[in-house]
Amino acid sequence: MRLFLVRHADADAEIPDGLGDEARPLTAKARATSAVHFASLAERMGPISLILTSPLVRTVQTSQILSDSTKHEGLLRVHRCLLPEMPVGSLEPVIADHADQNMVLVGHQPSMGALAAHLLGMQSFPKPVNPGTVIALERSEEAGAPFKFLFYAAPGQPVLDVIQ
Repeated sequence: MRLFLVRHADADAEIPDGLGDEARPLTAKARATSAVHFASLAERMGPISLILTSPLVRTVQTSQILSDSTKHEGLLRVHRCLLPEMPVGSLEPVIADHADQNMVLVGHQPSMGALAAHLLGMQSFPKPVNPGTVIALERSEEAGAPFKFLFYAAPGQPVLDVIQ
């Protein structure tokens, strides 16, 4: 199983009139730069079976851009366990249910960094999880096997195959 943890791209700072934070869309610049960023990672990511996203507008938009940029033809679903206030542990059953698939989780910070740290057995994730960052992990098919780090890709920076 390959698991890709993605923080949504940069969202507009303005909250739409009469709506809440959940309605903030991506900036025009973020839409363009994230498409290029995700496309540059498509070959490295390989085939993706499932994309799960938080229901907030900025994450759904990021998921759609990622799906288009990687030529993903599988499922793209909204899942409430990716909401900003949900505990990291709420994602474990979701990951277990899809253990035979390569999957992308699109969510928020600090959740994505905390989940990466948790799955890697770290106290905290050692790199910033800025908007648009992709953290790639892999787990063998062996029951109960731990996740291993594959790569870290922050927009506009070189991809790191090792983190310290």
